[in-house]
Amino acid sequence: MRVLSVVGARPQFVKAAVLSAELAHRGIDEILVHTGQHYDATMSDVFFTELSLPKPRYELGVGSAGHGAQTGEMMRRLEPIVTAESPDWLLVYGDTNSTLAGALVAAKLQVPVAHVEAGLRSFNRTMPEEINRIVADHVSTLLFVPNARAAAQLASEGVVEGVYEVGDLMVDLVSRVGKALPERPAILERFGVEPYGYGMATIHRASNTDDPATFLRIVEGLRAVDMPIVFPVHPRTRAIAAANGVGRDDNIIVSQPLAYGETMALLARSCVLFTDSGGMQKEAYVLRVPCVTLRQETEWVETLEDGWNVLAGSDPAKIAANARRLMPANQVAHYGDGGCAQRIAQALSGCGNVERERSVSFSSLNARRYSAS
Repeated sequence: MRVLSVVGARPQFVKAAVLSAELAHRGIDEILVHTGQHYDATMSDVFFTELSLPKPRYELGVGSAGHGAQTGEMMRRLEPIVTAESPDWLLVYGDTNSTLAGALVAAKLQVPVAHVEAGLRSFNRTMPEEINRIVADHVSTLLFVPNARAAAQLASEGVVEGVYEVGDLMVDLVSRVGKALPERPAILERFGVEPYGYGMATIHRASNTDDPATFLRIVEGLRAVDMPIVFPVHPRTRAIAAANGVGRDDNIIVSQPLAYGETMALLARSCVLFTDSGGMQKEAYVLRVPCVTLRQETEWVETLEDGWNVLAGSDPAKIAANARRLMPANQVAHYGDGGCAQRIAQALSGCGNVERERSVSFSSLNARRYSAS
């Protein structure tokens, strides 16, 4: 069997590192294609090295551009590769422009699409990611959802065939990394912070970084928090952060983007995360770190239960007020038990192709299947 996997951004590298290892273990030939959506070495190369992700067989090198231009150029460069390789499945992750480009190219070439992290919705169609995930879901043959809520959402949209509840790949990796961390990781020394005595912040979404007024409101909220806040700055945020003096004469400690292990170590020993990242909301939840989401909505609505996550948008008062809050003693495992990669790989192996998918039995899968029958 041959699977062509399209990746292009940090969360996809993390998920692919887990699944690629499982595909290789099962003898499945994976063709990894890197679109170049994240091309900065600190947001791309470091993940391949640190997580032992196989070197991409193809690097499209698309780089930055407007949404339409970037997605179109990805499709233009990807189409001849898919035609030449003729994979059994084209696999996409999440909701980026790389996801959309891969799904559309495969659909037009009649190559079946498998979508990892399907069924999520923010219900905010002004977000490019919302459009990407909706389109990817509706052209996919296999839809791997993290939980029953995502499966129910797909069913409400008429998507009931080929939906599998498998858990979440990030949980597989975060759980392993979190258990191996020392109480005082070395990364804390670099920033001069004490365990559970600091916050962490990440800001990268266009809605927060393209509007100076919105960005400044978020910074105002962070500056009002009575603790140091370590802020690894995303490449797209560098200019606006520098222009507004972030990290000068305030409580914010600015750094370059961090490697995956450093990020998880810093997050795990923080007492709060401020973020507009979907993936980091989930990583914080798994590591039992309270989260303040710098958006008005979240795809990971389960994290809002019992107050583990709160939506503050760009409201300075809400950001500051939610920095310190008591968390419940217990937490529900909403995103699986760490066996997601095995379930996805087994489903791909069992299907073989679209025709077999209609008749093969998945009774041996430790995953729930949703169908019309």
